[in-house]
Amino acid sequence: MGLALLFGLFFVGLLTGMPVAFALGLATVGGFLYEGLPLFIGFQRVLSGISVFSLLAIPFFIFAGELMMQGGIAARLVRLASSAVGWMRGGLGVVNVASSMLFGGISGSAVADTSALGSILMPVMKEKGYDGDYAVNVTVTSSVAGVVIPPSHNMILFAVAAGGVSVSKLFIAGIVPGVLMCLCLGIVAYVIAVKRGYPAETFPGFKSLAISTVVALPGLMTAVIIVGGVLSGVMTVTESGAFGAIWAVLVTIFVYRELTWDKFRAAVVTSVRTTALVMLLVATASAFSYLLTLYRVPALLAGAVTGISDNPIVILLLLNLVLLGLGMIMDMAALILITTPIFLPVVVGLGMDPIQFGVILMMNLGLGLCTPPVGACLFVGCVVGRVRIDQAVKTIWPFYLAIFVALMLVTYVPAFSMYLPGLME
Repeated sequence: MGLALLFGLFFVGLLTGMPVAFALGLATVGGFLYEGLPLFIGFQRVLSGISVFSLLAIPFFIFAGELMMQGGIAARLVRLASSAVGWMRGGLGVVNVASSMLFGGISGSAVADTSALGSILMPVMKEKGYDGDYAVNVTVTSSVAGVVIPPSHNMILFAVAAGGVSVSKLFIAGIVPGVLMCLCLGIVAYVIAVKRGYPAETFPGFKSLAISTVVALPGLMTAVIIVGGVLSGVMTVTESGAFGAIWAVLVTIFVYRELTWDKFRAAVVTSVRTTALVMLLVATASAFSYLLTLYRVPALLAGAVTGISDNPIVILLLLNLVLLGLGMIMDMAALILITTPIFLPVVVGLGMDPIQFGVILMMNLGLGLCTPPVGACLFVGCVVGRVRIDQAVKTIWPFYLAIFVALMLVTYVPAFSMYLPGLME
């Protein structure tokens, strides 16, 4: 009864339009009152949930991403991608994927990726004769790279929820799966472009490619500073995030000279708002997870899954389908904090490394950002591209399939996510 009340209050909150963090808080208070537990225990869980040093990196990552979007780094990365792969048939679709891989690997945000690159690329694609639904679909799905390729603040959330998994190993584990996913998306974008007869751009020449690379290099160095600082052991993830934000400020002001006071203020406001939402989610989800543990939800779920089949292949497929379904209806940050303590013991029992599961979780929930009914990236992409959601969804399924193929490869072939972390040992 207590478990039914907990989830009942949570879903009632969601159905009434309540923010996820408040729905979690409502359900948690209801659960504590029903069980007769002192509320101060809940407040202790809230405080302990956000009293984690690694979480300090999140506002720095978010701020750095906003600065890059406002300060012209995104436009230069698009120029670099266009010079490198724009000559292919339907090249702007492949450029879109390549730009997402580059920008996502710096901003760490799928929504920022969709907004920034969509604003730059979608009008150009339409002008060149590309259909609006194609432009939206490529932009939206390729933005998932932002939550897989490091640095990703969502991976920090997973590390905290998983009980102290190495952030540096998580970062490096996301590189190959992120590139693999973008490769699958690039192939689909190319095939559809050929089928629809989209034009090919002329190759600008190696000189233009070299110039675009040099111009984009200061922006790309942001990712090198953040990821390199963590992997080398010179800096903690929080320190690397701070240095990355400082570097982004210096580059956008003194190198690209596009960060005006108004743009800087907009970046600060957006970063503060996003950070507040994330931290509130962490706090309420921590108390919510306490009740999940009290009700033995991880053990019950593990028993239910293994009761269906004892075949690891089937169990992993079921877990992926459950995560995909949850990702379609809930916020990504909240799901990371709620599902990690539930599913992690199950996959560890199957012999999967927590690092691999972290990457799988990012890919699953990242795909949820692109799907209705609550996919934030899908909504942003449709607004920026001025395309109706139903029109985009009708033709987006090949891109969903591309991400799913990459997800299955990462799930069943551990080397894709574990080879690079293994080199650190």
